[in-house]
Amino acid sequence: MKTRTHMCGQLRAAEIGRAVRLMGWVQRRRDHGGLVFIDLRDHTGITQVVFNSDINPLAHEQAQPLRNEFVICISGIVSPRPTGMANPNLPTGDIDVMVDCLEILNEAKTPPFMIEDDADITDVLRLKYRYLDLRRPKMQRLLALRHQVTACVRSFLNEQAFLEVETPMLTKSTPEGARDYLVPSRVNPGSFFALPQSPQLFKQILMVAGTDRYYQIARCFRDEDLRFDRQPEFTQIDLEMAFVDREQVMALAEQMISVVFQTTRGISLAIPFPRLSYQKAMDRYGSDKPDLRFDMPLHDLTAFAAHTEFKVFKETVGKGGIVKALIVKGGGSFARSRIDALGETAKAFGAKGLAWVKIASDRQLESVIAKFLNAPALVAALPSAEPGDLVIFGADQPKIVYDVLGRLRLLLAEELNLIDKEAWRPLWVLDFPLLNYDEADKRFVAVHHPFTAPLDEDIGSLESAPVKARAKAYDMVVNGNEIGGGSIRIHRREVQSKLFDLLGIGKEESSAKFGFLLEALEYGAPPHGGIAFGLDRLVMLLGGADSIRDVIPFPKTQKAQCLMTEAPSPVSPEQLRDLSIKIDKIN
Repeated sequence: MKTRTHMCGQLRAAEIGRAVRLMGWVQRRRDHGGLVFIDLRDHTGITQVVFNSDINPLAHEQAQPLRNEFVICISGIVSPRPTGMANPNLPTGDIDVMVDCLEILNEAKTPPFMIEDDADITDVLRLKYRYLDLRRPKMQRLLALRHQVTACVRSFLNEQAFLEVETPMLTKSTPEGARDYLVPSRVNPGSFFALPQSPQLFKQILMVAGTDRYYQIARCFRDEDLRFDRQPEFTQIDLEMAFVDREQVMALAEQMISVVFQTTRGISLAIPFPRLSYQKAMDRYGSDKPDLRFDMPLHDLTAFAAHTEFKVFKETVGKGGIVKALIVKGGGSFARSRIDALGETAKAFGAKGLAWVKIASDRQLESVIAKFLNAPALVAALPSAEPGDLVIFGADQPKIVYDVLGRLRLLLAEELNLIDKEAWRPLWVLDFPLLNYDEADKRFVAVHHPFTAPLDEDIGSLESAPVKARAKAYDMVVNGNEIGGGSIRIHRREVQSKLFDLLGIGKEESSAKFGFLLEALEYGAPPHGGIAFGLDRLVMLLGGADSIRDVIPFPKTQKAQCLMTEAPSPVSPEQLRDLSIKIDKIN
């Protein structure tokens, strides 16, 4: 086969008069009798090629069977489009290629959908015919962007003296917050490998091994319920550094992300990024990944609520709960039906109900609960509230109030067009709790993972008040999305053992599951820490995609299925026998 001279999106007026050879897919065919126009597409764009019966009757005749998605090779001369026929919306819109030779490289069945960005395609069709979906220009751009991001990350980290080290895909099953994908071992019947949820233990081992600076574009696997930004297999930009503190890791991470944004999208992020403690983020925004592109903070009304005559408020505060409020600017114009709909949404988020008041022009309150509230006292407690505003309240235990009002904050911002879609607002969230107490299971659980070090000043709290201990952890958030998280790790065995004790992981269990790490910590483990970025989520944000499924070449459905290959699928009895596995019949 002859070599193509240009890509379909490359030709411009400067090439007029040149003989060229193009290859690609037929995007569209228009037959005007003596003229057949073909939009020829490859991953770089489209060029219009013309078969003219007056110039080349044979080529014109050969063009008759051409249909969408035929794969062809054409040769011809680049010509200017007739006066008034240029297409300013197409980079190649000033020229045509007048075809003198056509070769059909492959025919194609009629595709189940048009290969266009604005085609109306169901997710089921897109995933079943992923090879066609990926031909669409938007998907090609996202694939290219993913490549650019990973190339930029590698270049940056290589310049910072990191080594790229691969860690095992077949490893030991350890509790890291989600279910493991298990792989049976044929040569060790009854035993299983696990696919890694992250390279966490191995990168810590590499620090003990003296690697000093490690990174990896790491494949990770978690058997968990899926949503728009989760997949059973995903990719992390994973890095770890020895002899560092929290500030050093954060400084390098924000430099790397700034370089990625600037290089791939021309977006300038000011360094250093703003910082919020976990508690301040929750108190002000109801979320540990706040979107700072708009200003609609939560206001604390617990002290005010304790002295009202409203029973719900008083009882909530008496039981140790909190009362918070959102001010919806101009929300006083909302119809009652819209406010009631917000109340139903709040219930769906976990609230028992949604109390509200409108602030009238005389700064009095309009609501069914107005008679229980002191209007001047409420207005004084909410100095930014003005006549015409709507105030909605959350009254419950902190976790519920934060979650409900935090989600309503985002929902209202979208509805009211408060979000600057062109803005980029990164920040760090710090000082997370090291542990939470699970009331249902009556035990402590790690907020991040069990290898996160406590702040030095909080180590004493591990004995007296474990839930008060804060972690040397940090999350990078951009526009309400956590794109990366990490921590300084525990590098001393006695501290790691203490944390395992608090988590209810006994000596035998910790030895069985983490013995190699605990032993390694006894051989001179350096202080170390790192961070992992979700590559898929990062590319999704940079590319303006709606879901990480758009930036993963071959993703799974919400039921963790691949519609294209029909995986997972049953295997033969012989394969199961080789693995010493017997499956009970499932009704």
